[in-house]
Amino acid sequence: MLRQSRATGWAGALGSKSPAQAPPKPRPSPALDDDDDDDCDDDDGFVNSAASCNHPTIRHIAVDCPGAMSHTHTHSHDDASHAHAHAGGDHGHTHEILDGPGSFLGREMPIIEGRDWEDRAFTVGIGGPVGSGKTALMLALCKALRTRFSIAAVTNDIFTREDCEFLTRNNALPADRIVAVETGGCPHAAVREDISTNLLTLTQLHHKFDTDLLLIESGGDNLAANYSRELADFIIYVIDVSGGDKIPRKGGPGITQSDLLIVNKCDLAEAVGADLAVMERDSRRMREGGPTIFAVIKRDEGLTNIVDLLLSAWKASGASQARKDKFEPVAME
Repeated sequence: MLRQSRATGWAGALGSKSPAQAPPKPRPSPALDDDDDDDCDDDDGFVNSAASCNHPTIRHIAVDCPGAMSHTHTHSHDDASHAHAHAGGDHGHTHEILDGPGSFLGREMPIIEGRDWEDRAFTVGIGGPVGSGKTALMLALCKALRTRFSIAAVTNDIFTREDCEFLTRNNALPADRIVAVETGGCPHAAVREDISTNLLTLTQLHHKFDTDLLLIESGGDNLAANYSRELADFIIYVIDVSGGDKIPRKGGPGITQSDLLIVNKCDLAEAVGADLAVMERDSRRMREGGPTIFAVIKRDEGLTNIVDLLLSAWKASGASQARKDKFEPVAME
C-alpha cells in the first residue's frame, strides 16, 4: 500500500504540515528487476528498439563567466571552513553557495505575480539522482496528461540525447514535442544558475504548440541540485530506495525544498535492505510535513496521486484559468 503525506490544494497543500500517519511496513517484494529506470528494457514493457529519433538537440552555453578559469569555493559549516575547487575548463559557471539544505516551509515559492502564462505555460521541473526514475516519471506523466492537455517536454543530458530518445521510442509524445538539451559538465547549472537555454527552449515549445503544461527533466545530479523558480513552477524531486533508507535524512534542497518528493522503487525495499518506515519518518521530518509519495512509477503505482497534486497546483496558480478552456489533447499518430 502506497502512502503519501496528506495534502490538498496549492498553498495549503504545499505549505502546511500533514497529520501524523502510521508508518508503512516493509513488505515482501515481487520478482525484482535491478535495471535502471532509464533503460529501455523489454521486461519493463519499454521498447528496446534503437530506431533513430529526429530531434533537435540544443547545446547549453553558459553565458556569464569564462569556462577556462579555475575557481575555488570556500564556505563554512559550524565555524569550520572548507573549500573545493573546479579545474579550469571543467565548466563555465559559478555555483550558488549553500549554507544548509533549507526548509520546505521556508522555500522559494512559485513566481505567480506578474507571470505571463501566454508566454510560457505552467512548467513542471523533475529532478533527482541518476537512475532514480526521472525519465520513467516523464513517460508516465506524458501518457497521463496528453489525452487531456497540450503538453511538450524538455530533457537534459550531459552529452547525449538518451532520455529524449527513450521518450520518443516509447511514444510519450510526438517527436517534435520533445527537445533534448545537452548541458555539458554540470547539469544542475542549466536548471539553476544559468537557465537561459532551457528557458528559451520551453518558451519556443509553448509558442509552437500552444501548450497547457510543460515538463522538463534535469540531468541526474546530487542532492544539492534544485530548480530555479524562474524556470519551474512546480518542482518534483525523485529518489529511490536502492540508495538506502538514509537518503531522506541526508537532506539537500531537492529533498527539503521540492514541492513534491517521490520515493520510487518501493518494491525493491526488501531486496536492498531499505526500511520504508524509516524513509517515511525521515521524509516527514526533513520536509516539515510537505507532500511525499511512495511509488513504483514503472507500474503506475502512486501516479494518480502525483497527477492530482500537480494539477491542483496548476489550477491554484491561475494558469489553467488563463488558458480559457482552450485545452486540446495531443494528437498521437
